[in-house]
Amino acid sequence: MTIEVLKSKIHRVTVTGAELNYIGSITIDRTLMEAANIVAGEKVQVVNVNNGARLETYVIEGVANSGEITLNGPAARKVQKGDIVIIISYAQMTVDEAKTYRPTLIFPDTLTNSLA
Repeated sequence: MTIEVLKSKIHRVTVTGAELNYIGSITIDRTLMEAANIVAGEKVQVVNVNNGARLETYVIEGVANSGEITLNGPAARKVQKGDIVIIISYAQMTVDEAKTYRPTLIFPDTLTNSLA
């Protein structure tokens, strides 16, 4: 049996853009992606701290050190520029693996979305 557990989290980043006329996804600064162990195309859950909205989408790699967090396509209806979001990825593993697994948790500066 496998269970789904927290793999990584980018905690409280500021949305820098919302592009409705796009095919979908979230664009994330490559530096933040690498620090959080998230890869392009990976499914993530996005939780909007400002309004409580939750959505699932996939990741597009943004420019490194840009601080970019842009929700694209229909997801853009769930956020506004300046909102604070939490980006969460999950992994499936056995119960025994999950007992010893330690997720990657990133806490960027919410004013610049950069790592301190």
